[in-house]
Amino acid sequence: MTDERFTVEVTISAPVEEVWRALREPERIRRWHGWHSDGLDKEIEVIYAEHVTESPEEHWMEVQGGDRFELTDAGGGRTRLRMTRAPLSGDAEWDAYYDDVNEGWITFIHQLRFALERHPGADRRTVFLSGRGTTPTLTAAGLAALADLVPGAPYAHTAPTGEPLAGTVWFRTDHQLGLTVDGWGDGLLVVAHTPAAPVHPEGVAMMVLTTYGQTDEEFAALEARWNAWWSSAVPAA
Repeated sequence: MTDERFTVEVTISAPVEEVWRALREPERIRRWHGWHSDGLDKEIEVIYAEHVTESPEEHWMEVQGGDRFELTDAGGGRTRLRMTRAPLSGDAEWDAYYDDVNEGWITFIHQLRFALERHPGADRRTVFLSGRGTTPTLTAAGLAALADLVPGAPYAHTAPTGEPLAGTVWFRTDHQLGLTVDGWGDGLLVVAHTPAAPVHPEGVAMMVLTTYGQTDEEFAALEARWNAWWSSAVPAA
């Protein structure tokens, strides 16, 4: 854990006003924030509607007690988004999850960029997998060979479910790897591993699978395949 302010910065190939709407309109937020669950709409309301300070004219807002989003025109129809976390609160119970929230914002902001650049206006369907990270997630998934690829690099590999994965590296950080997946309707796979910490002494393994344009049957089959593999390969949280 660190006392320094944590930031995430990305450049999105979309105009400032479009990115701003994606941060302020619930139906647009659903296209990138988190993953589908019974509590997603309530989570969006709590984070993006309750106790928010904002300036629509200057394109900045503060949520969750001080997490600040700032949008600036990067030229050529692009937007620079910078998110700066609020400082540690001094509440030991809440601050114990500070780094976990940092990792969550990394995932969400790269999902936002993906949605706006690759699927503007489209709805998604997601599969969320989480468990104890006793083994690095890339290793557990047999994807360790992709660990050193740089953003933009093409890849082709076999998923732990036996299906082919192919696309490009969307982003990478110290603890996360994002891969576009051609076979999921140009979808996105985020693979993450949170190191051990007092709140989760064995670490946390996580995957988010984002799909587009699949039929109900196709999505149900994909969800079943990945859940079956995950339950056999990753210890439950």
